[in-house]
Amino acid sequence: MKASILIIEDEPAIVDAMQYVLEDEGFATIVRSTGSEVPMLLEREDISLIVLDIGLPDISGLELIKLIRPRFDVPVIFLTARSSEIDRVLGLELGGDDYVVKPFSPRELAARVKAILRRTGQREKELPPVSASVPAIWRVDADRRQIFYHGVGLELSRYEYNLLGVLLHSPGRVFTREHLMRLAWEEPDASMERTVDAHIKNIRAKLKAIAPDDEAIVTHRGVGYALHERP
Repeated sequence: MKASILIIEDEPAIVDAMQYVLEDEGFATIVRSTGSEVPMLLEREDISLIVLDIGLPDISGLELIKLIRPRFDVPVIFLTARSSEIDRVLGLELGGDDYVVKPFSPRELAARVKAILRRTGQREKELPPVSASVPAIWRVDADRRQIFYHGVGLELSRYEYNLLGVLLHSPGRVFTREHLMRLAWEEPDASMERTVDAHIKNIRAKLKAIAPDDEAIVTHRGVGYALHERP
């Protein structure tokens, strides 16, 4: 069965080029020029990956991913005419897996699609066992890939789970961004170190929603991150 790629883009010439290359690579494609019906489409279609333009006519792609992420873990590649770092990082912080800046090569896009599907299609990365010294406020159910904080189950993306799992393996140990990428990503060379910062920011927000006064993850400026050691 072919993997289905949902293209959400309102420029016909760009859509035609993407469809031609992706279908030539063996993918099935579904196209939408607006984002309003995408959540309902995801409920009824088996979508393997979304290529999402940030500048849609009815809703920003960044706003659309906010609607998608709480309910669907489908990988997303952003298309953007904005090349500034802040826009790229924002897209990753909101749950994007990658981004392509216009103008772009459709063949490059297809290569990125295949790389992401290869990562997500593999068996989830096995993490080392949680350290016995982890404070009692944490609990990990490795079989269900679920982490509990103060008794509350965290809704984590696959990379958020991997990152937090690495930190829980060695409380107090400072991990560099490069080290975290090697341990938490299947293909670390395909990612950027700033991606680690974006995911850590997301994890912190979820932890703060449960325990606002706790600083569970410590930043070591210029080095990396560590799980807070408690007495």
